Amino acid sequence: MTTSIRTNSIRTKRVLAICYSQTGQLARIAAQILAPLQAKPGVDVHLEVIRPKQSYPFPWPFFQFFDAFPEAAHLIAPELEQLALTGEEDFDLVILFYQVWFLAPSLPVTAFLQHPLAARLLKDKPVVTVIACRNMWLMAHEKIKNMLANLGARLIDNVVLADKGNVFATLVTTPRWLLTGRQTGFLGLPPAGIAPDEILRSRRFGLALRDALAADAEKQDAPLLAGLGAVEANPRLYASEKAGTRSFYLWGKLLRAAGKPGQWSRKPLLFFYVFFLIALILTVVPVSLALQALIRPLLRERIARMKHDFEFPSGSGTERMSKYAV
Repeated sequence: MTTSIRTNSIRTKRVLAICYSQTGQLARIAAQILAPLQAKPGVDVHLEVIRPKQSYPFPWPFFQFFDAFPEAAHLIAPELEQLALTGEEDFDLVILFYQVWFLAPSLPVTAFLQHPLAARLLKDKPVVTVIACRNMWLMAHEKIKNMLANLGARLIDNVVLADKGNVFATLVTTPRWLLTGRQTGFLGLPPAGIAPDEILRSRRFGLALRDALAADAEKQDAPLLAGLGAVEANPRLYASEKAGTRSFYLWGKLLRAAGKPGQWSRKPLLFFYVFFLIALILTVVPVSLALQALIRPLLRERIARMKHDFEFPSGSGTERMSKYAV
């Protein structure tokens, strides 16, 4: 009888998971991370799948793919279908799963964070972000951090799962996947996206979050996923990301002046920009990487500091990996 009373007095931990997955890859990652939480008695997981009123198809038609970048760069969010949430819910932990679109958060996730309910749901709540991307995520993460800070949320962890392919190979394989749906390798290039075994190993983050909730660790300001290889930042891509972000923003402003999303008035400018973007990738990215390679010995301390800052708060340490090996 005493045991029963003690068990019933334990408060259920409530977890809000927010996810929009266009290709299905991020949904598979979310399923792995959420599974240990969903299986744990005393943990209630609410998965809010974001649905834009005007859906983004996969594979993406060429014009529609590039037509999304002006709004993504300017954080101009689309309308969403009605959320299952009311704003009155009280969660102990929030997990935000998101993709990177044009060096910014995907538009549906931006829409959620700009939704009136977001401030009520996320204020003062600990938030774990989980990014699935090609390899460039630094600028998108900065935007997410700013939006979460404006909502009064507490970012306590960041997980990044990235395509391990060569930076130049993924410039071919990722667009091919998004525009044709073909993810397999070709012409000696690796498959696009995050490796299936890496997705399976992401379950370790769910196991660690399960244990952290049981210990009330989410109430502290310390990360819950330190020591699990949560994020590996590459500061060498920072200059390229800065240049790309500036380009997307300036050209996005011009394209938004030419018309609304989907309008034919944008097409001539978009085609011109595609050629400009290809030229930018073929010139600025390799030159930037080559210059950084030359001056890296002189900037060793600065690069180390940037790496630490971008990997904060979870870090790239692996000292707890054996505990949560899957």
